[in-house]
Amino acid sequence: MVKHSGRIVTGAHYGLRDWLAQRITAVFMVVYIAVLAVLVTINPPQDYAAWSGIFKHSWMRIATFLFFAALFWHAWVGVRNVLMDYVKPVAIRLTLQVLVIIALLVYLVWTAEILWS
Repeated sequence: MVKHSGRIVTGAHYGLRDWLAQRITAVFMVVYIAVLAVLVTINPPQDYAAWSGIFKHSWMRIATFLFFAALFWHAWVGVRNVLMDYVKPVAIRLTLQVLVIIALLVYLVWTAEILWS
């Protein structure tokens, strides 16, 4: 802790949580990609109908949605850390962070719409 002008500045303590989130999301994404690669290798889809057939199963839709949720969370942690390190003006940094959050949430909703439409 740092004492500054009579108050204690403790920081956000994101370090371990961010590190763990990045590792867990990365492992999940690798497992998903490996499963998808095996599925596509065993029975290579030749047209749109075959590709669409892969994602007709509920378990695959859920796994794909979780993959994208993990991807967006992974991206958020990375982008937030970059913004915290390199964008010093607080107003600009917070504006950029809010825009990134909104974009990632829109992408997640769009992913759900694509998977379940």
